Amino acid sequence: MIASPGFRRDNTLEFDRFHIDGAAALAKLLVARIGQPLPQIWQLVSGGSSRIPMSTLPERLATAGAGVLAPREVNQLHQKISCHAWNADFSKLAVCPNDTTVVIYAKKGNDFVQEQVLEEHDQLVTGIDWAPKSDRIVTCGQDRNAYVWRNENGTWKPTLVILRINRAATDVKWSPNEDKFAVASGAKLVAICYFEKDNDWWVSKHLKRHESTVLKVDWHPNNVLLATASADNLTRVVSAFIRGVDKKPGDTAYGNRLPFGELFAEYPSNGWVHAVKWSPSGNFLAFCSHDSTVTIMDTYSGQPVVLKLRELPLCDLVFVNENTLVGAGHNNFPRTFVKSGDEWSVGKNLDEQKAATAQKTTGTRAAFEKFKTTDTTGVATVQSKLNTKHQNYVNSIQGCAGSSGNFSKVSTTGLDGKLVLWDL
Repeated sequence: MIASPGFRRDNTLEFDRFHIDGAAALAKLLVARIGQPLPQIWQLVSGGSSRIPMSTLPERLATAGAGVLAPREVNQLHQKISCHAWNADFSKLAVCPNDTTVVIYAKKGNDFVQEQVLEEHDQLVTGIDWAPKSDRIVTCGQDRNAYVWRNENGTWKPTLVILRINRAATDVKWSPNEDKFAVASGAKLVAICYFEKDNDWWVSKHLKRHESTVLKVDWHPNNVLLATASADNLTRVVSAFIRGVDKKPGDTAYGNRLPFGELFAEYPSNGWVHAVKWSPSGNFLAFCSHDSTVTIMDTYSGQPVVLKLRELPLCDLVFVNENTLVGAGHNNFPRTFVKSGDEWSVGKNLDEQKAATAQKTTGTRAAFEKFKTTDTTGVATVQSKLNTKHQNYVNSIQGCAGSSGNFSKVSTTGLDGKLVLWDL
């Protein structure tokens, strides 16, 4: 029988009598929420003591609760997820459950509580970005539309954006100043959208320097330069300067004269480019392609570092700081890339786990099991579960703790419907 702590006459709380009065209900609540045995909870609350003063109980419970009621590492939110984005303080989450909607969740303790479902798109939502300063959400989809959402008295209201594209939108990103955003598309172009005050609507100008679908976009910190990842095996750097919106840019690795639509660089790959990301300073540009390589370009020297992976290709990237890049994709787990001195190298797998040792059968029984498996499936052995937290490919990776340019955690979502939080 497991002992339980309880009250004493000297107004202290002791481990072997915790079942008395209201403490029992409190203990049950903690056990249910935390999912740990009572002795472990007592260890968290008491700090290892066998007896604690009752007057310190509220503070101890608050401290213990803050540590253990953090969000779960693995969260099964939907059957499938196509993309996700966080708000400024990472207290709310927007995800697309691989359909025409966007679901807003609030992070409460170790749970994600659904707040609202955004329903405006007619086809699959392909991109979400949440502006940290203005608290606006922008979404795009295969219906060739984009919407800017504002929170008015607790309800998200959409505003249609005039994209003028004839193919599906594939990705969307707010600019650093949040006064415009870029929408990638299958129409071989990128729509640069900005708000026209005279007509009270969002309009767009087109960047038409691509030979195939633009899969991802990312903004340089100066709010003008845009990097694009395309299925024509090229990563491009172009100017998205909008007169009347942008101020004259300062010096960059590509000069200081940046007229709209000017093409400054094309970086080739041996496969279509899945994702592209600027470092926090804008000095490095990273992109990953379908040949399982990650290229990190020093934009000032023009020298690329090409890192070849011995695994399936990545689909998304995020710089957690100036010297650390994290990517994930068809490998089902996030991997780091680190800069030490002047050299970039492949870092660690954040999901390294030792494979579970299965109990082996021998003799006649083993032969029977092998024959049965072969007869049923056509192969000798069947692996029903991957040895990774994600059971399908990862399509989106975001920073989820710390601050932009200095993240301490990242989150990933995938076609298995899971949201996984990773410590760095």
